[in-house]
Amino acid sequence: MPPTPEMSGHGAPIDELRERLRGAGSICVLTGAGMSAESGIATFRDALTGLWSRFDPAQLASEEGFRADPALVWGWYAARRDGVRRAAPNAGHVALGAFARRHPGRLTVVSQNVDDLHQRAGNAGTIRLHGDILEDRWLEACKRRPACDTLTATPGTPPRCAECGNFVRPGVVWFGEMLPAGALEAADAAAERCDVMLVVGTSGAVWPAAGLAGRARRGGAHVVIVNPQPSEIDDEAHTVLRGTAAQLLPALLDGL
Repeated sequence: MPPTPEMSGHGAPIDELRERLRGAGSICVLTGAGMSAESGIATFRDALTGLWSRFDPAQLASEEGFRADPALVWGWYAARRDGVRRAAPNAGHVALGAFARRHPGRLTVVSQNVDDLHQRAGNAGTIRLHGDILEDRWLEACKRRPACDTLTATPGTPPRCAECGNFVRPGVVWFGEMLPAGALEAADAAAERCDVMLVVGTSGAVWPAAGLAGRARRGGAHVVIVNPQPSEIDDEAHTVLRGTAAQLLPALLDGL
């Protein structure tokens, strides 16, 4: 494979990509932790500082860890939820949302992030591969019919069902868990049908999300990576832009 081009994010390369995006019938955008980091949301591992630095990630992001110390894990996610609520969409989120409003049906956002910044910026249909940190669900499937609503849980750390004692947990994908039903299938379909894929702010180290760029390229899409640092899937790209989402997405999408 020939060397992957690297571009500064300004000038003729951006103009060429803008024309490609202008003519694309379907655009898929895969976003990772770097995009949310520009809004002040620390990546999972970067957030393991201070009080949390002595914990193994598996203690805070696995069913086993939750069962071993529910209060600890609930406290960790409560702190992260507060950070998400305080954060605001950055210029990259805003550019994607504005483009989607101007061109209904042309843009699909697939995100590895568990925050709601894409939704707040206007992409309500974002495909969430790793769940929703602001959503509650039961630790175990409710055996009652009709099923208990998590809103009826008795407050606590964590809340639990007054009827059966079932714990409430965050609606994120933990280590060892399957992705949400239908999310990966929808992401695969978006990657296969797109004419252009933008891969934004992801290291390319987390699978199966990292495989979407290759799937798009094999389907004939032009693949563009937007990241200030090298990623593990740069070789899947036709074009690599070294810059951040907030810098480059407005340059690529505004005015189209």
